[in-house]
Amino acid sequence: MDNIVNRRLTPEQKQFLDNLSKYIEQPLYFYGSVKRPDFIPGKSDIDIDIFTDNENSTINLLCNFLNVKKNEFTKFLLKIDGTLVYGYKVRYEDNVVNINAEFSVYNIKHKTKVLKERNNTECLPFHSIVLLYIIKVLFYKLQVISSDTFKRCKRFIMNNDELKFILID
Repeated sequence: MDNIVNRRLTPEQKQFLDNLSKYIEQPLYFYGSVKRPDFIPGKSDIDIDIFTDNENSTINLLCNFLNVKKNEFTKFLLKIDGTLVYGYKVRYEDNVVNINAEFSVYNIKHKTKVLKERNNTECLPFHSIVLLYIIKVLFYKLQVISSDTFKRCKRFIMNNDELKFILID
């Protein structure tokens, strides 16, 4: 866990994620707002990538640890530099540990491409970070904008108009 992520998570969240990493015997790669200044503790979700040489085995381990069913995982396609990359996603919430996370599982052969793409979403201009923070406050704290408006604004700010992500099932 890098220093930025380490400072933003509570001790309980860190312990939970460390235990998860040990259980599945894979490192966790954090991306998104948890690595940027627009992260709002307790509101923003924690985005995590997992790379493995056996997706089914890792998903089974995640099911056991997170107490989720295998059918809660969604298969998706991610378009990176013209290449289609398959992955599996699951959302997870735990009110005891106060964690709201989204886990994405990929085959290890896609690690370099996915991490390069993730790095692009972390290196945003200052004005984009400020705008993201403002819409998050409007959505999470003041609750004056809808979820759809929040998502549209977020995509626009991050210049994410091109379709890069497709749910398969």
